[in-house]
Amino acid sequence: MMLKNYFTIAFRNILRNKVRALVHVLGLSLGIAICLLIFNLVWHAYSFDRFHPDSDRIFRINTIAEWQPGNSFQSSATNGPLGEVIDEELAILESKGRLYTIYETMVEIPEENKVFGRSDRVAFADPGFFRIFPRDWLAGNPMTALQEPNTAVITESSMKKYFPGQEAKEVLGKVMQWTDAGDVYTAQITGVVADYNQNTDFIFNDFLSFSTISHMDKEDWYGLHSWTNLNTASQLFVKIQESGSKTLLDDQLAVIAKKYLPEEEGNTTFIGEPLAELHFSENYDDTAISKDLLKGLIYIGIIILFLACLNFINLETALAINRAKEVGIRKTLGSDRGQLVFQFLSETFVLVSLASLFAVFMADLIQSYFKAYFPANFLFTSFNTISIGFLVVNALVLTGLTGLYPALFLSKYQPQRALKGELLETRGFSMGVFLRKNLSVLQFAASIAFIIMVAVLSSQMKYITSQPLGFSKEAVLFTQLPFMGDKEQRELLADRIRNESFVEGVSLSGNLVSSNSIWTSDAYAMVDGQEQQLNVHVMNVDSAFVTVHEIPILAGKSLGKTAQEIVVNRNFLKELGVEDPHDLLGATIRFGRDENTIVGVVDNFNARSLREAIMPMILTNRSDYQYLLIAKISNQQNLAYAKERLEILVNEVYPFEEAGFSFVDEVVEGFYEDDRKIQRVLGFAAGVAILISILGLFGLSSFTIAQRTKEISIRKVLGAGIGQILLLVSKQYLWLVLVSFVLAAYPAYYLSDLWLQEYAYRIDMPFLLYLAVGLGVMVLALLVVGFHSLGVARTNPAEVLKSE
Repeated sequence: MMLKNYFTIAFRNILRNKVRALVHVLGLSLGIAICLLIFNLVWHAYSFDRFHPDSDRIFRINTIAEWQPGNSFQSSATNGPLGEVIDEELAILESKGRLYTIYETMVEIPEENKVFGRSDRVAFADPGFFRIFPRDWLAGNPMTALQEPNTAVITESSMKKYFPGQEAKEVLGKVMQWTDAGDVYTAQITGVVADYNQNTDFIFNDFLSFSTISHMDKEDWYGLHSWTNLNTASQLFVKIQESGSKTLLDDQLAVIAKKYLPEEEGNTTFIGEPLAELHFSENYDDTAISKDLLKGLIYIGIIILFLACLNFINLETALAINRAKEVGIRKTLGSDRGQLVFQFLSETFVLVSLASLFAVFMADLIQSYFKAYFPANFLFTSFNTISIGFLVVNALVLTGLTGLYPALFLSKYQPQRALKGELLETRGFSMGVFLRKNLSVLQFAASIAFIIMVAVLSSQMKYITSQPLGFSKEAVLFTQLPFMGDKEQRELLADRIRNESFVEGVSLSGNLVSSNSIWTSDAYAMVDGQEQQLNVHVMNVDSAFVTVHEIPILAGKSLGKTAQEIVVNRNFLKELGVEDPHDLLGATIRFGRDENTIVGVVDNFNARSLREAIMPMILTNRSDYQYLLIAKISNQQNLAYAKERLEILVNEVYPFEEAGFSFVDEVVEGFYEDDRKIQRVLGFAAGVAILISILGLFGLSSFTIAQRTKEISIRKVLGAGIGQILLLVSKQYLWLVLVSFVLAAYPAYYLSDLWLQEYAYRIDMPFLLYLAVGLGVMVLALLVVGFHSLGVARTNPAEVLKSE
């Protein structure tokens, strides 16, 4: 009965103070909704591949390679021979599994004349892979299915696609064909396994036996023959014994690296990457999530919720004077302090519960608005076990965090003073006043920091989108053709497209003019009788590439038809100390295994994003490896029609290819999509933070004005004008915002500068924007306080002082 009474009174107080309840629910629900979304996203990210048996003992072997003294990188790639010797060299090994991923693989059933198009879900695997990652076998023997060359295991989803209407046992013995870069692999189906229902990064549906590679004499082609060859397609998994550990695994791998890797490989070594980390590093469909990004989102969520909690505490203590008589009567009637604390906590719990209910709907709205920002396989629902559990625990924790101090504050009133409507005596230092002011400072500091970072990001994004890139990207389309496909077929398509009236130029290339991929190598040039080494960016392009992209030629000509002719950029000259581009024409450069002649020099252009400086560059013509078709369209042509017409021509020459045309300028814009997402998320966070801060300021000003109502009335009687009164009330808030700005400036500068350091081309820190943000927040704060205090300033003093 007592508990029921507490909640009944709590509901009555909420209904009696609708504005107070609305402010509380709005602020808390925003914070809870954001935290609910982030919690679900983090839970989703950490759920990948946790279902495998003994997952804590499964590791992917990574290679840490030093490409020059003091500079190294970690890769999921492993040298091919490591998979052969690890059985004998790794003492704690229980099982090993080898995987070699192949993409853009054409899948066919020749006997039935069926072509299923290209797949990115095909890989070579050995029997050990299925021992480490067991599956439910619908047909076939897991011990022998991938033992022999030219055998394959497919998943149930592949079976339904390739052999509709057939059972798993009927599929065994069927012959299929997979084509990778011109190499045809014919294999017999020896097993069918169930698809994973849980979240996993192992996306592959077709598994060819690993022994097929050596059987077809393709070890050299796939780079599995050498300890010095590193390819991310080559993956090695191990399951260690129960007595093992990651430290012990890394120690034994270091011994193996020292034994087998050549001395000239420097400090290259191997380490074990826990299976749980796979989703946060190099996975197989580029859906990896950065742990730093998740941490950033967690911090944003905590800050927003923290601000909402501060807002709640501020408002409750600010409005405490309205509950003074209630407390006095309750104490007079026998209520002790513990009962009063529980009463106020019950009221807080009801408010938090209402906020949690509203947060469910807000979370759905926020998720819909930011849907493109979440992983494709992330499905958010507010009514699953995880979300409900979070909301319940969060409600209990928030009740304690937000309600305890106001409850203790209110329950401390003395009955004789409370019944007179007086507050606690506050001679000297007052913890309540101290906390209220400083909590508001923290709120505004967080808001100002968010807004400054958004302003800096916006300025940088505006800057990079206005920078000249050194090439033409407008009205340039490209499509991907079969890698290592028929050369005559490529040329036939290129000729057909050239004959279109709206096409100004066509290029066959192994590289886009600007992309995230990069091929680097060492080049050697004779300078003043001495050979000089350069680390260069290599692009495989044809003779039309420079013309199609309108890259200025400084000297010489564009590429010829032979691979022995190369073109270099201006930074190549700069690296060699050559000023006149004509001085380098005809010079011989040792690049790769061949001697190459420089026939032209082009101006610098940004072949990568503006995060990176332009490297010395070599353009070379290796026609066998050119699989991109690039077309320059007339500016007067309708681009939608041109794209549709070009795709028709591609389908006529390549009837089984599905790749359409894309625009180069969209690729360049895509370099900064993650930054734009960060900008929008921070902008949203800044908006929420400033809203919550304004609500908190409203509470603080309410408290101050309630305390000074009689003082204001007396000042009006003595002749003070409305402007003077507004200045009197507002000046303390000027100091609060000023202190908030000082506290926010350095964290905002540090984080913004950290982000700007990622760009080789960046703005100078816009300190004037800092001042503009500070002034803007100050004006907003003054408007809120001024609007709130204007009503009191206009009140008839006689109404306030009539009882004095």
